[in-house]
Amino acid sequence: MSLLRRTLLAATAGAALAPLPPFRTARASGQRTLDLTRRTIEVGGKPATRYRVVQPDGTWGLTLDQGDMFDVRLQNGLSVDTSVHWHGMTPPWKQDGVPYISAPPIAAGRSADFRFPAVPVGTRWMHSHFGLQEQNLLAAPLIVRERSAIESGHQEVVVMFEDFSWSSPDEIFADLRKPRPMAMMAANADAGAARGAMKMPDAEKAGKGDRDLNDVTYAAFLANDRTLADPQVFDVDKGAEVRLRLINGAASTNFMIELGSIEGTVLTVDGNPVAPVTVRRFPLAVAQRVDILVRMPADGSAVPVVARGEGRPLQAGVVLRPRGAAVSKIPITAAEAAPALTLGEEMKLRASQPLPARKIDRSVEVDLTGQMLGYVWGLSVNGMAGAPVTVGKGERVELVMRNTTMMSHPMHLHGHSFQVTEIDGKPLAGALRDVLLVTPGTTAKVVFDADNPGIWAYHCHNLYHLAAGMFTTVVYRDFT
Repeated sequence: MSLLRRTLLAATAGAALAPLPPFRTARASGQRTLDLTRRTIEVGGKPATRYRVVQPDGTWGLTLDQGDMFDVRLQNGLSVDTSVHWHGMTPPWKQDGVPYISAPPIAAGRSADFRFPAVPVGTRWMHSHFGLQEQNLLAAPLIVRERSAIESGHQEVVVMFEDFSWSSPDEIFADLRKPRPMAMMAANADAGAARGAMKMPDAEKAGKGDRDLNDVTYAAFLANDRTLADPQVFDVDKGAEVRLRLINGAASTNFMIELGSIEGTVLTVDGNPVAPVTVRRFPLAVAQRVDILVRMPADGSAVPVVARGEGRPLQAGVVLRPRGAAVSKIPITAAEAAPALTLGEEMKLRASQPLPARKIDRSVEVDLTGQMLGYVWGLSVNGMAGAPVTVGKGERVELVMRNTTMMSHPMHLHGHSFQVTEIDGKPLAGALRDVLLVTPGTTAKVVFDADNPGIWAYHCHNLYHLAAGMFTTVVYRDFT
């Protein structure tokens, strides 16, 4: 542990600036309170003050059990307006936490109450939906533990991966939108290793062109607020089965999860169960989640769980350590960059509890549009830029998402889960999700049942693409 981290722990233990404690389960009856405050973390040996979401006892985020009521008072202890979206949950639309759509933002020093059934169960999360606050780490895990998970007795390890910059989000966004001559854009593309651009292999290119994997060059990636200079170490039993609940809470970075020398079994994606799939690595796009069951080695050795940024060698992670096992140093920078995320693993997933079979009542074409030049992104619904998706209660709705850009877009629909039904013309009974990564040149179809009336945000979850216009709404007709 570094001198700076020891100093912070000693000087601010229990105070607003203390580093976040490990995630833990703390069931309580009645209303829970979540406080939005500031804290200081250590990155690269230097202190950084960012936001946090904690319960009054210091518990990071919130854990509930299947059958619980989501009954929360959200207290804004910040000096700015804010909001928090309960990502992956299906609340009444006015409690979704999207400012100016579901409700006004929460003013500094004020609070708001939220109460609805805690459904669906699984690995969810919470994050600001106000401006660019998510980049300042205003996010936390939100877990509704499945009855099966509780009864299994497996130890659970929750890890949230995030991207960190010393620049403010406003500075990052302003830099992205600066005019750049075409010659400079070409030079940047040729220097792709520095910016995260990557040429696609010929087999993948197939009319999709070259990909630009990243908009922002980050100083560090974090796992539960810590870099690999001082990773969080979880004590586990030798040979035990451990359920990893992994959350990509980054603002703008897709990750490749690496389990190293062991295999794991994918149990859920975005909190929803899938037919078991054995993996050593697994792609995790912005805002996606995956639960992986791993068995610790019989020899009692420690296991690192690492996330490498797409197209970059920079990585973050945690360590699972049987008591007494040695923990080897994990480099902050891997020997090589993580590969570009594809939909190969996505096409292997099958929902364990698929949507009931029925005809599609409404098919909506959604073009994902935009470009790096000028940094303008958008959604065109049935050929109309900026138009909402209109649906009727009770309809089975198909979204046909066509990515016309040279970047991937993690597309998120609020208030619903959708099932992936086709990728590039290949039908499948795919996973139930709330975020699907649509890669360049890809056409992906998803379906959902319009069973939650209201006005719902529908957008790219890359924070800067959203801010630059890749956002619309799903609007129910004649709702109250």
